[in-house]
Amino acid sequence: MTANSFRRETLERSIKGGKGQSERHDSAHKHVAGIAEYIDDMPEPAGTLHLYIGLSKVAHGEVTRLDLDPVLAMPGVVGVLTAADVPGLNDISTVHKNDEPLLAERVVQFWGQPLFGVLAQTRGEARKAAQAARIDYAALPHVNDIAAARAAGSALVTADITFLRGDVEGNLAAAKRRVEGSIAIGGQEHFYLESQIAFAFPGEDDEVTVHSSTQHPSEVQHIVAQVLGVPFNAVTIIVRRMGGAFGGKESQANFFAAVAAVAARKFGRPVKVRPDRDDDMTMTGKRHDFVVDYTVGFDDEGRIEAVDAVLAARCGYSADLSSPVMDRALFQADNAYYYPAARLRSEPLKTHTVSNTAFRGFGAPQGMVACERWIEDIAYALGKDPLDIRKLNFYGETERNVTPYHQVVRDNILMRLVEELEDSCAYRRRRAEIIAFNKSSPVLKRGLSLVPVKHGMSFVTTAFNQAGALIHVYTDGSIHLNHGGTEMGQGLYVKIAQILADEFQVDLDLIKITATTTAKVPNTSATAASSGTDLNGMAAADAARQIKERLIAFAMEKYGVARESVAFAANTVLVGEQEFAWADFIKDAYMARVQLSAAGFYKTPDVHWDRSTASGSPFFYYAYGAACAEVVIDTLTGEYKVERVDILHDVGRSINPAIDIGQIEGAFIQAMGWLTTEELWWDERGQLRTHAPSTYKIPLASDVPPVFNVKLADWSVNKSLTIGRSKAVGEPPMMLATSVLEAMSMAVASVADYTLAPNLDAPATPERVLMAVERLKARRKPS
Repeated sequence: MTANSFRRETLERSIKGGKGQSERHDSAHKHVAGIAEYIDDMPEPAGTLHLYIGLSKVAHGEVTRLDLDPVLAMPGVVGVLTAADVPGLNDISTVHKNDEPLLAERVVQFWGQPLFGVLAQTRGEARKAAQAARIDYAALPHVNDIAAARAAGSALVTADITFLRGDVEGNLAAAKRRVEGSIAIGGQEHFYLESQIAFAFPGEDDEVTVHSSTQHPSEVQHIVAQVLGVPFNAVTIIVRRMGGAFGGKESQANFFAAVAAVAARKFGRPVKVRPDRDDDMTMTGKRHDFVVDYTVGFDDEGRIEAVDAVLAARCGYSADLSSPVMDRALFQADNAYYYPAARLRSEPLKTHTVSNTAFRGFGAPQGMVACERWIEDIAYALGKDPLDIRKLNFYGETERNVTPYHQVVRDNILMRLVEELEDSCAYRRRRAEIIAFNKSSPVLKRGLSLVPVKHGMSFVTTAFNQAGALIHVYTDGSIHLNHGGTEMGQGLYVKIAQILADEFQVDLDLIKITATTTAKVPNTSATAASSGTDLNGMAAADAARQIKERLIAFAMEKYGVARESVAFAANTVLVGEQEFAWADFIKDAYMARVQLSAAGFYKTPDVHWDRSTASGSPFFYYAYGAACAEVVIDTLTGEYKVERVDILHDVGRSINPAIDIGQIEGAFIQAMGWLTTEELWWDERGQLRTHAPSTYKIPLASDVPPVFNVKLADWSVNKSLTIGRSKAVGEPPMMLATSVLEAMSMAVASVADYTLAPNLDAPATPERVLMAVERLKARRKPS
């Protein structure tokens, strides 16, 4: 074998676990075996105290007495914590400052607001003691929901915004047809398997280390420093893994880390805090519920001429992340469709309920559900298939391609993707069969819907589109990987490791995946907005390339070869006609004093957003998808079943197809639950009554469609320069489940021969389905 042929053969060999390969989640075997270590599994040092939180029992009121003497008298209690014990600023708010106290002082603004903490030798003792407090309140007026807030003239919890493009009034006046309507869209509990938790360890001087179950270590670092009154460099946050998060640990983890840190500082001992599921659900924010009022003008074919909509949301008592969430809802209120004129306005209402927060999709699913509602209304008004109305209004590839926020859509693959799914799932044939079935079936009715998704990828806040990574190569060739992203079960860690393996051309098992910590990679953005792989993957690749450049320079100098004669391939380094094992080459480089560590950095290019003018190009690219859902409902009871789902989704060139398909499946089922069974309910006193698995129904394994086909659009390549030309996959598939709600709407509409819009609100519980059926029966024309 010649040297050239040997070199070619080496270059053609593949590594184990590089980009594009379906590798298992790095912790999958540990999850199954029960050996994956979460914060509550960590050994507790001697002297550890357990903290439990005392919560308010009114929705809005003034605290006239807070007697904690009975608490202090309980067995095992070491002490209590109140707002007076906060050494720094008693505030944990994120976007808007001074509107969210760590511990309430005089006024409480929702049922379940933290008032005090109890420190005891065991968690059971702390939990029991927290119930012994004697608290009196002077009740104040409260509003629970959107209707009450509007009726009371409630203030906005944060600034509203209007997206405006084109002559809305003129186009509405000139439109041959118009529909007006309203849709209520419910909220959603995150229901992560691991509840909120933090474990704080006091250090020397002003230092504290906190193990936090959070998606945003840097923000937790800042909040902890703020309440302690210390600089950021005194606080270290560590996150190895979370047992689920879904946005619920982006800002909501701040409280638990901060209160544990304050307690650790006060008592000089390690402190752990973990609420019961009931208290967790009561005291933490949820997906915002919306009411969307709209007027849409269109022509006789169903082509939209103008959209005028107000998206109102129950935000809760403080701003939290309501401003960017509501902005995101407006960004998605076009979904796949071009509007010649549009006015989309947010109405973020303050209510005396827990502050709603980030949830997978971050407002975009609510915007899309509203958008698909007026598409549906147009179809029923014209007696047409909703899919035909959708395709008629798709963004064009070279024209009709400007969004309501003035960004041009340049990577549109909607028509190809939708038509491919339409053909592969036999949509037209099945729809005809379902219509025939419904005519002959008096009780059971079927529905079918095919819905597209266009989802912009990037943080809208431009500064968040950055990431860092720290890579060490040790002298045995093993690699230590750290970056600013967090692992919550979505497979981010293994994807970044695969990217690194590909860069160095070494097997995946050479790379050690380590906990995320602010002590190694500072100033990180939240692992959110589906940006974890996009940002951290590029940062890790940047660090790897720095090290590779040093290794190439070393090889050129030592062996006197040209740059193009040095190559990395299949656990080897090729230098001219010589081949070195990876580990041997690294050891040689170390002996030559080559730096084998690098800090990588990445910032997303070409994104900008001006909220004051509601215009810009906030998204680096768009991800696309389509889903076709088939359902059957019982018109006598309102019960239903999702019988089949077909999905075709765009992830560009997949880094890990198995992980991506799992993300699509999980997102779809989670959103299906939001739109069908998951209902939040507050009573007239403002107390959340759906605060446990016994009263809040998430999907079960039995709810998964018996036919569930998920396929990646393997022909798609991201036109933007992302890592490996891949696309994000965390949030876009959430919106595919709108197809289930739309299919249920078709089944309901069949009782009036598809002549009336069903106006089915979400969640479409059996009660709502039954009421919609009865409403249409009462309105239908006599046969």
